[in-house]
Amino acid sequence: MPAALYIVDAFTNVRFAGNPAAICLLTDRADAFWMQNVAAEMNLSETAFLNQRGEALEEGFDLRWFTPLAEVDLCGHATLASAHILWTTGALSELEVARFHTRSGLLTATSDEGWIELDFPALMAKTVLPPPNLKSALTIEPVWVGWTGMDYLVEVTHAAAVRDLTPDFAALLEVETRGIIVTARAGKNYGADFVSRFFAPRYGIDEDPVTGSAHCSLGPYWATKLHKNELVGHQLSGRGGEVRVAVDGHRVRLSGKAVTVLRGELS
Repeated sequence: MPAALYIVDAFTNVRFAGNPAAICLLTDRADAFWMQNVAAEMNLSETAFLNQRGEALEEGFDLRWFTPLAEVDLCGHATLASAHILWTTGALSELEVARFHTRSGLLTATSDEGWIELDFPALMAKTVLPPPNLKSALTIEPVWVGWTGMDYLVEVTHAAAVRDLTPDFAALLEVETRGIIVTARAGKNYGADFVSRFFAPRYGIDEDPVTGSAHCSLGPYWATKLHKNELVGHQLSGRGGEVRVAVDGHRVRLSGKAVTVLRGELS
């Protein structure tokens, strides 16, 4: 199926940083088997597939996300990258709201002077006992462990512990979850309120460079701890990236920038 294909670095304003996502603009319906094969071929943390719902742009776009191994319910960086492509290709005016119909309901994106703001659901982490193999897999003692409904959220003592973490990925595969978020207060060196890393080996992603959906739970968690609703998160992967988070009740607004690095076509 011919389709326009783009690779976009999300949550960064420079190429070869942030989190790369493949964005596929479909002109017709595609089945999940084909989309999964494309995602495996791209071999990025997520490949997004966009299909305009009807003739009127106000109807929005169907949006689905696939890792190399499976379809997922929510993905921040590939949504931000999808909005970026719609605006930069002229499919939408930058004055128009990008509306996405997804497994997680209606998600929207707006553009403001180069920043893209996503309106996502807030995911409140609840205190849980860590699964038996989590501590040994992370090779670190947690301060606190919570469950977001999708991921385990693990706070550790300080930012350097997040930066220097060397998980046992074979052991992490045994933890039944989409992913594991490890986080700490940022301290003075990062220009942020908190830092994090995200691991999802069960979905074919040992470490995700910058994870927008993780900030749906990181935002509310640190907003409560730091007594502020507008925060900046820095993800300490090798590529790194910054996510601005505004917590508003049951919603979070995630903001970042994006850069197109490749344009092509699927044959």
